[in-house]
This record gives sequence, structure tokens and C-alpha cells, in this order.
Amino acid sequence: MLVEENRWTMGRVRLGVRVGILMGLGLSLAGAHALKAGQELEGRVDGLVGAEMREQRVPGLALAVLREGKVVKAQGYGLANVELGVAVKPETVFQTGSVGKQFAATAVMMLVEEGKVGLDDKLSKYLAGTPEAWKDVTVRNLLTHTSGIADYTGHEYTKAGGLINLRGDYTEAELYQKLVQLPLNFETGTKWKYSNTGYVLLGFLIHKVTGEFYGDFLQERIFRPLGMSATRIISEADIVPNRASGYELVKGEIKNQGWVSATLNTTADGALYTNVLDLGKWDAALYTEKLLKRGSFEQMWTPVKLKDGKTYPYGFGWFLNSVNGHRLIEHDGAWQGFTMNISRYVDDRLTVIVMTNLDEEHSKTEKIAHGVYRDAREAALLAFQDMRELDRHPEVRRRLFDDTIHALLDDPDPSVPAEQILAELRAQTRDWARPNAQPRRSRK
Repeated sequence: MLVEENRWTMGRVRLGVRVGILMGLGLSLAGAHALKAGQELEGRVDGLVGAEMREQRVPGLALAVLREGKVVKAQGYGLANVELGVAVKPETVFQTGSVGKQFAATAVMMLVEEGKVGLDDKLSKYLAGTPEAWKDVTVRNLLTHTSGIADYTGHEYTKAGGLINLRGDYTEAELYQKLVQLPLNFETGTKWKYSNTGYVLLGFLIHKVTGEFYGDFLQERIFRPLGMSATRIISEADIVPNRASGYELVKGEIKNQGWVSATLNTTADGALYTNVLDLGKWDAALYTEKLLKRGSFEQMWTPVKLKDGKTYPYGFGWFLNSVNGHRLIEHDGAWQGFTMNISRYVDDRLTVIVMTNLDEEHSKTEKIAHGVYRDAREAALLAFQDMRELDRHPEVRRRLFDDTIHALLDDPDPSVPAEQILAELRAQTRDWARPNAQPRRSRK
């Protein structure tokens, strides 16, 4: 008899732990059958990632999926270093490319909130020696790629003998003197055209206003407060734990990334190291006011208005789109044999982050991120439809609840009602489950 009682007690303990896990995942017990769907989704995501990696010839990839700022899946695939056979893991550090622009934009908005910078201030207010052609360029124009200033990374400026030597080291002052030679491609504010130059200039502005190198400002005001311990300015010289190697696909053969000077790996247009776990912390912070007021974020996520009154779907360091009426705030990045994408489906409070170590010509991280979202949303909709069907059939809901409780016990006594089991659990533990709880609805 004592053995039977102990076995029953241990069964209740196992039940309590399992119910706690289910509830921690945000599932009602009536929806526990959706766990199978979750396992199927896991397989579909892994299958999608594997198929795209094979098609695109990607050596290594890190993926994170977040729900309401919490990581629900973080996984590495393939190799971080092909020569040494080192596998990618969630901690693997990649380069951000232009995804780094959203951090520079956030830094600028911090200074705006502090009254140290005005969005509609002219750039010449902060940086001396701007050319006459730039006289109407504002901080807002730089943030939104509407300044008209040519992109310094264009082939015409980086080719042999061009204005910018990607393998040459410059001081900040020397690089600035190079940039002010760039022409306007169109009248300021009349068009949208992506230009890395604008964000390099914003980095110089941050330095001028704060007295700190922009990378140090990010470390002090963003990375350290959020616990983003793997995120930092690029340095080829420093020892960087878990750093991946970047690769290019040349005539079907994997080659090591091209080399650029240290100077051009420290500019505010996107020269950062990070990993998917740190970017998960970043994503979580964007739902809060830890860094900026909500109104400031909304400005960053508002399409820029051109002089003719039309808008373009870009804010401050973010592209602004929609999928089936659901808002998508995203950006991709590429640099030195690395590509990445962060896609924030804010109405669904779902974020997908993809980082690879292959060049942008061959690695399509946006395609992978959007594919993962489609799989996740499809699974969520199916589960939601199942839950709605249960609402319409309470007798099925009751039977499913009883079956779920007894299945979780491993060795149950089917003569004991599920209600009695939970009543005993509640008497000994916290309220883990409510039999009549309504199924959770997805946010709208």
C-alpha cells in the first residue's frame, strides 16, 4: 500500500512539473495536444533552414525565434569555421553589416531625448566644413537615407584609384575629409536612396556631441545595460570568443572573406560583432522603455515623408513593411562574407533572426527569416483554430482535459477524476492550471 501511495505521489509530482512547463509556454491544458504541432513545426523549420543552406551553399547559420521578447528557439547549423570544422552554436559571433544602423539610430534618438541633438538640425551645426551642396542636409535626412549624399561604398568610389581605399587606414578626420568630397545624387529630401555615408556621418556626430567614440557610446548606453556581452565593434586583432569566419563563394568554391582596413570596420554604418542571443536581448528591449520612450521608437518606425508628401517605407535604421496586414519591421546586413536579417513581426510579437557566414550575393537571409515566420504563423493559426473548435464543443474539451491529465501522469488511476488530481496539486503547490481557463488568443 505504501509503495502504491509513493508511486501515486511521484506521479503527482511529475504531473506538477509537466503542467508547470506547459503553462510556462503559455498553453492551456485544453491545448496541450498542440505540443505535437510544435514538434512538427520544429522539424519544418529545421528542414527549411537545411534546404536553404544547401541551395545557397551557406557554410554556417545561427537562428533565433522569439515570442514576446523571449527566445523560443535558438540553434546553430553548419560550420562557423570551415578549416577547423567548428560548428555554429547560438553563442557564435557574426558580423552585423547594416543591421548595426539601428543601434546608431537609437544612439542618436537618445541624444534627441536629452535635448542635445535636433532631428531637423542641419548637419553643419555639428560637423564643420560640410560642402555647400550639403547645406540642407539634416540629421533626419541622414537617418532616413534622404540626404542625397552618394554612398561611399559604391564601386566608383572604392575601385582602384578611387576616393576610398578599403584597405587604407584613416583617422576619423581623414575619413571625414574624404566623405565631404562626395556629391549629392539628388536634391535633399526629394527621394530615397540607401547610403552608408549618412550613418558614418552620424557616428562622427555622436562623437562630436558626446566626446565619445560612437562604439564606446553604444557599449555604455546600450550593450552593457542590456547584458549584450558578445556585442562590440569589430576588431580583427582582438581575441573574440566564438567568432565565426566569413566566406565568399567564388566560381562555386568557398573562399575566405576579403580584408578591409581596421578604420572601415569601426564606422557607424554597421561594423559590429554580435550573436543571436544578444540580439534576442535587443529585441526584448524594443518592447520596453529601457532605452527610449515609446514615442521615440514610434518615430523610428514611421515611414519617411518626402518633399512631395509621398512616403517611403523606411524609418530610422529600419525597413517598414507588412505581411497580410501584419506589421513587419526589419533590416538586413552584409559585410566581409557575413549576412544577416532581423525581422520583427510586431503585431504577432514574433521575431526571427538569421545570421550566416556567406557573402550577400549568395546568402539570402531575408528569404530564410520570412520562411520561418510563415511556418510559425501557419502552425499558430492551426492551433488557434483547434482551440476555437474546442470552445464550441465543451464535452470534447472536458474529455481532452481528463485525457491530458492522465496521460501526463505516466501511470494514472483512470478512476480518479482529473479535477481531484488538480485539487490535490493546488493544495500542495501554486496554481499551475485552471481547468476552465479560456485558451489564449494571439495578439491583434
